[in-house]
Amino acid sequence: MFVDSHVNLHGEKFEGDLDDVVARAVDAGVGTMLNICCKLSDFDATLAVANCYPNMWASVGTHPHDAKDNPDITAAQLIEKASDPKVIGIGETGLDFHYNYSDEAAQFKNFRAHIDAARETQLPLIIHSRNADDKMGDILEAEMTKGAFPALLHCYTSGERLAQRGLDMGLYIAFSGIITFKKADDVRAIVGLVPDNRILIETDCPYLAPVPHRGHRCEPAFVVDVAHKLAELKGWNLKETAKITTDNFFNLFTKAKRPTS
Repeated sequence: MFVDSHVNLHGEKFEGDLDDVVARAVDAGVGTMLNICCKLSDFDATLAVANCYPNMWASVGTHPHDAKDNPDITAAQLIEKASDPKVIGIGETGLDFHYNYSDEAAQFKNFRAHIDAARETQLPLIIHSRNADDKMGDILEAEMTKGAFPALLHCYTSGERLAQRGLDMGLYIAFSGIITFKKADDVRAIVGLVPDNRILIETDCPYLAPVPHRGHRCEPAFVVDVAHKLAELKGWNLKETAKITTDNFFNLFTKAKRPTS
């Protein structure tokens, strides 16, 4: 069984054929998916999709792009929504200084509220980091001194230093279809740094379709293509890759229940 640790299935790109998309994933061997909330205003929709399928879970959070739209977000708000049985993670949250859709102050405030919620609930913090390696590492290290919390650097595209700092703090790292891209040697190099027991796979669908699906809408079934590439990079067979990455998901997201079949 494979786990897609980061999907975005509640948007318009899937509204016409969601059941078929999920069925294709199941047929491909994807037994569990985590549907990610990127705005508090989308939380109900995110949760509704997860509630439609027995082995799909949800998160609650606000993406750094949208930090400006939730300037007064509090840990208490996130914690209240995270009490739902289907919610297993806090985020997607983090820092993005590539697009700068929200200013730094808003992003920092937003991110720290999510960290407080993750620390309080001990639900994993799902982190987006782009063009923010040093500031991300500094904030995480400072916040860990206030009390530890589980966390995942999702869709990793940052540098070696942030990866090592994250690993030293006990973080997990997830890789997407980017590891199949022709020019992604720098991302593939990071794979070798990550211990076997702290690596996950994801699609981040509908984005970042892996080879051989480039140019098409990405969907959870394609996480198997990510797994094939990870197996090649790690020297594992596909069965080992499925077991390792699935075990890692459930070791991190402890609120999630494994499928019974």
